[in-house]
Amino acid sequence: MDSQARLDELLTRLREQGYRLTPQRVALVQLLIDSKTHPSAGQIYEQLHAQFPTMSLATVYKTLHLLKEMGEVLELGFGDDDNRYDASDPDPHPHLVCIRCRKIIDPDVPVFETLAQEVAAASGYHILSHRLDFFGICPACQEEAAEN
Repeated sequence: MDSQARLDELLTRLREQGYRLTPQRVALVQLLIDSKTHPSAGQIYEQLHAQFPTMSLATVYKTLHLLKEMGEVLELGFGDDDNRYDASDPDPHPHLVCIRCRKIIDPDVPVFETLAQEVAAASGYHILSHRLDFFGICPACQEEAAEN
């Protein structure tokens, strides 16, 4: 689904559930959908603060919590780092995480779509959710290290 269709879908769901579509909320949702970097709440706040100087970090957290409760954002926690958020694809999927620059991307590897089903079938578990992260060094950081 393209980003405009995803934005329309998410805004419709918010409106249907009685939530106000404030300019700050719409901008936050748009930023999340368009982002390929899985931003943290702090990064979202920093990116939107110039456009909305009266917006607080609490507003960002409240909106993220709301979207998470609605099942429209995937929250990725990494223990010692800020949680990161993905609204372009809120369903569980694998992530590649650079241990140097902390960039997170979604690999386009279709084999993982059936992995949860295979694990459930082999184990007898009813899988409710899953998470698969790969940690390494991204190409940009590898190139930077080779130059130094």
